[in-house]
Amino acid sequence: MDFSNDVFAWGSVGIVLMLAELVIPGGIVVFLGTSALAVALTLQFGIITSWMHAFTLWFILSMVLLIVFRNVGQKMVGGDSRIENTDENLDVFGYEVDVIETIGPGNKKGRILFQGSNWSALGDGSEIQSGEKVKIVCRENISYVVEKLN
Repeated sequence: MDFSNDVFAWGSVGIVLMLAELVIPGGIVVFLGTSALAVALTLQFGIITSWMHAFTLWFILSMVLLIVFRNVGQKMVGGDSRIENTDENLDVFGYEVDVIETIGPGNKKGRILFQGSNWSALGDGSEIQSGEKVKIVCRENISYVVEKLN
């Protein structure tokens, strides 16, 4: 009896694959293992006898289990499924920050302290002194555009 028809081999592979799901989460490997155990049972009871039937049953049963039960399993187990903003520029608008280097007058760049880092900043054309609080309006390339707080 060769490996493809060995009940013990198919059963062992099935158990190893099912245990591998603990290390490789995703809800896929467990179905491959379940299919291997089903092939081992069909070989044990003589329902299939050839290696071609064993691999065909394993492949088809794996696909069926994946298609039918993966969504059900994910709904039961849950997981991290949150939708967040993918444009990080939108997250910074409206933040109040400190000016650490005078901005302006005109289009003269200054510096602001934002999220623990120094950033280049442009104003509205007026002079904004170091130490003042400003609000981020938008981003232009690598500089933030800010305006004085009222």
